[in-house]
Amino acid sequence: MIEPRSAAHERPIELCCLLWARPGLAVELSRYEDVVLAFLPDHGGVLLQRAISTSGDDAPDEVQLYRFPNGAALDASLADPRRRERSAERDRVVARTTLYPVAITSA
Repeated sequence: MIEPRSAAHERPIELCCLLWARPGLAVELSRYEDVVLAFLPDHGGVLLQRAISTSGDDAPDEVQLYRFPNGAALDASLADPRRRERSAERDRVVARTTLYPVAITSA
């Protein structure tokens, strides 16, 4: 049975975000992320892990894991005006983003 959106929207959400920089702009991508990740707590979001790639191949330049208390908090974070004000910078430095839900477990 599929859960109604309203029920799913109220549960905690854990996400994985993969980010690829435009060629030569990996450092700038990380600087951009430093700024926008600082907005997460304002929406109840928590950055659980952030990894910067040391690989030179097609791997993402950053991998981030975070948690939001619910879908409304995630939506508010994505719509944050401070984040939207930086859309030109994001477009300049980020080539590709993949965001998907995950279940984070302990090792």
